[in-house]
Amino acid sequence: MEKSTQNFLSVIENHKGIIYKVAGLYTKDSEDRKDLAQEIIFQLWRSFEQYDEQYKRSTWIYRIALNVSISFYRKKKRRETISHPLSGEVFSVHEEESSQHEDVKLLQQFIKELKELDRAIIILTLDGNSQKETAEILGLTETNVSTRVGRIKTILKKKFETVKNQ
Repeated sequence: MEKSTQNFLSVIENHKGIIYKVAGLYTKDSEDRKDLAQEIIFQLWRSFEQYDEQYKRSTWIYRIALNVSISFYRKKKRRETISHPLSGEVFSVHEEESSQHEDVKLLQQFIKELKELDRAIIILTLDGNSQKETAEILGLTETNVSTRVGRIKTILKKKFETVKNQ
């Protein structure tokens, strides 16, 4: 196996958590998640030789993973609207229950309901990226990220309060 292929496989292995986390938050079922993860890895491979060493590997991976995921999500939404004019929830496949804590499952559900950019911002924030790193990855200003994080937290807090008060 040639050296660049070995390096690429090593990078993917070390950062596969990012790929699967992003793919999981932009898809509803396991088949779409697999397709999206495969597309992310393919796009990472295509741009591997152009990787700029001034950025952290995780920043580069996030940027590509989020861009591919947003494109995938938009295309899927358009196809669903054309193919199934009824609500996407009617046709969604329910996955088996996991042993995750109920609040974590609710948080994941609420994040999936956010707009695409807000979803990307909160994923990066929850993953421990600074606002500066998040701004770099998404091509936004730090001020914009800061403002959006505040708004997203307010939205998520209200959603949790609504559920808890039922």
